[in-house]
Amino acid sequence: MIFLTAKAVEEVKKFMASENIGAEGGLRVRVMPGGCSGFQYGLDVEDAPREDDEIIVHESNGGIRLFVDPFSGQYLEGVEIDYVSSVMGSGFTFKNPSATGSCGCGSSFTV
Repeated sequence: MIFLTAKAVEEVKKFMASENIGAEGGLRVRVMPGGCSGFQYGLDVEDAPREDDEIIVHESNGGIRLFVDPFSGQYLEGVEIDYVSSVMGSGFTFKNPSATGSCGCGSSFTV
């Protein structure tokens, strides 16, 4: 399960509305090789899932459909996605209980 905080749900819904994403659309949550710690997270809004995606819809995530590919799914169990604003900037952050390390950017991790 992937969890979105209330602030993350609010920001994703705003962005999806601005991009005119319809009912079949959702938020792609993915993990890619790279970043300063070995893996990095990625978020994109998409009009529809891909054929091999797991589609996660949970009431606690504001009904937002999450699209997760098979590679990414193995690294995302229990991840919490938040949206934070500070003097230094705004953006999404990830708390991953499976990560054994991360870097200062908040979007790169090791397992």
